[in-house]
Amino acid sequence: MVYKLFLLALSGAVGTLARYTLAGAAQRTLGPDFPWGTMVVNVFGCLVAGFLWAVFENRLVVTGASRTAILVGFMGSFTTFSTFILETGQLLRGNQMVAAALNLLTQNVVGLVFLFIGIALGRML
Repeated sequence: MVYKLFLLALSGAVGTLARYTLAGAAQRTLGPDFPWGTMVVNVFGCLVAGFLWAVFENRLVVTGASRTAILVGFMGSFTTFSTFILETGQLLRGNQMVAAALNLLTQNVVGLVFLFIGIALGRML
């Protein structure tokens, strides 16, 4: 149990650093007027989650501790849906209805599309 918790904490820390790095790079690259960093992390996270789901389901046997570390630890700290909701709320509170709608639509629809692309890629292994 202690080893599983250690793996969970370590992978969570790595996921947090990956999220911070990717979101920051996307935000600096694409500009401050829209929550680009969160969107890039969420969409990419959906792709990775779909890929891992398919790989773990069909191609690669992993222990329960490893699966928990990867999916709960790394992916749980990497994806940013709470931030997504907060930023959408801020856009709505600022009367930026078009930006809020674009944020909601893009992250949800593109995220689902990338989830299925990730599953397809994982199944091609």
